[in-house]
Amino acid sequence: MKSIAISGSPRENVGKRDAKELRYKGLVPAVLYGGKNQTHFSVSASDLKGLVVTPDVQFVDINVAGVITKAIIQDVTFHPLTDLPLHVDFLELNDQKPVIMEIPVKLTGTSPGVKTGGKLIQKLRKLRVKSFPKDMPQFVEVNIDALEVGKSVGVDELKFTNFKIINNPDDTIVSVTMSRALKQAETEAKVK
Repeated sequence: MKSIAISGSPRENVGKRDAKELRYKGLVPAVLYGGKNQTHFSVSASDLKGLVVTPDVQFVDINVAGVITKAIIQDVTFHPLTDLPLHVDFLELNDQKPVIMEIPVKLTGTSPGVKTGGKLIQKLRKLRVKSFPKDMPQFVEVNIDALEVGKSVGVDELKFTNFKIINNPDDTIVSVTMSRALKQAETEAKVK
């Protein structure tokens, strides 16, 4: 999986007033937890932009006071009007502990149902994946080469060796439905 490096400055004071001052300076308060100690630090809002505003999932190498820690974003709080990040929670990764992340779905192949006029509907764009950090995929590949009109691919049909998908097994990822034009053509064919 891809990794992005960011650097932060340790925070001396933790509180509303300090957080407000940091945001005024263009910094975002953050916390790193999941390891031996919690680390409170601040990071530049511009450094976070490539990490927060992207459909890709990435690991983060955080450098705070010379200590580099591998982590993932656990939660981001955004301002309700400006959509600027107000606070970021990072979860420290441990190679011995599995982690759960939302990984994007990548459709591959060409559906014969779409070629005949069906409509492709992707219901899930991300799947919850549980694995060790070293086995975490960049995306979950779903092949749609055998997808005819009226058929679908569900979570229970996907099997992988290095990671496990923990969404509800009954959930549908992608399906091909009959389009209006195809329904009309079938109706006209029956009338003749």
